[in-house]
Amino acid sequence: MKTATIPSLRVDPELRAAAESVLEEGETLSAFVENSLRRQIDYRRTQAEFIARGLASREEAKRTGEYYSAEFVLAELKEMLDEAMAKDET
Repeated sequence: MKTATIPSLRVDPELRAAAESVLEEGETLSAFVENSLRRQIDYRRTQAEFIARGLASREEAKRTGEYYSAEFVLAELKEMLDEAMAKDET
């Protein structure tokens, strides 16, 4: 697969210095920027999928008229968490 370039990025000297100050041993600024870009892409895709699921859930609730209170959902999540933690303890 051929590689492509990302357009060069102009930033304040302070931002560049801040980025360079957090580089790990042997890490280049280019690798840091690439990793940041990959993480942001993943985050935005995940966020878009989350929103799509929420909108689909809203439409399903409108269609069926079946809604759940926040208290009910939180209780269900707590029960799931308690069960998972109990499994971890054994």
